[in-house]
Amino acid sequence: MLLGGRIPRHVGIIMDGNGRWAESRGLPRIEGHRRGVERSKEVIEVAVELGLKALTLYTFSTENWRRSTAEVATLMRLLEIYLKRELDGLIKNDIVFRSIGEIWRLPDHIQSIIKEAQEKTSSNKGMILAIALSYSGRNEILRAVKKVICSGIGPDELSEEGFNAFLDTSGIPQPDLIIRTSGEMRISNFLLWQAAYSEFYFSDTLWPDFTKDEFLLAIQDYQRRERRFGAIPARADAF
Repeated sequence: MLLGGRIPRHVGIIMDGNGRWAESRGLPRIEGHRRGVERSKEVIEVAVELGLKALTLYTFSTENWRRSTAEVATLMRLLEIYLKRELDGLIKNDIVFRSIGEIWRLPDHIQSIIKEAQEKTSSNKGMILAIALSYSGRNEILRAVKKVICSGIGPDELSEEGFNAFLDTSGIPQPDLIIRTSGEMRISNFLLWQAAYSEFYFSDTLWPDFTKDEFLLAIQDYQRRERRFGAIPARADAF
């Protein structure tokens, strides 16, 4: 399913709207989360077919801990089910599984499942699937700064490239495209450092309805854009 034109190396997705999707249909919020998991599977498959190097899914933010105990427990259960059910598929499709965020805050059994998935896919050579769990961009930067201090690297020795190595996303390309669903137009503490030159695509569609066709529309929109990174476009007339 290759599209004509440039394919982003790394796409990040803020998967928003599960709860509103369910409530608008008179369903419990958990049903929206279940449908959202199924949508994630579809988008992952398309990303692999397109040849993306990395896909990062904003799954559970640090702010999400403020939700009800019952909803958080359900989200953890869905995560457990997904990882157990899909691990063989990740291995078969040569996907490298990564998790970013404060994983230590998750229940012990979830941490064990994540560790197993990372270990069993570590030798794969295909797309990196990064799941942001208990994640906050500001927190990630703060934790990276603390790591730099503990490493003993002096201020004059530290570069942007060197700082990247202390982030959770070390070894993952910077995101070329960040997609947010549900009509909200904000970054919500997602990949703050990494998104400095990302292109953004905002969709009014709630995440459970964000089909593979809509994902492809986002990629096609990205392909029409000119990425200059602050430079003068090549087609501009010289003075």
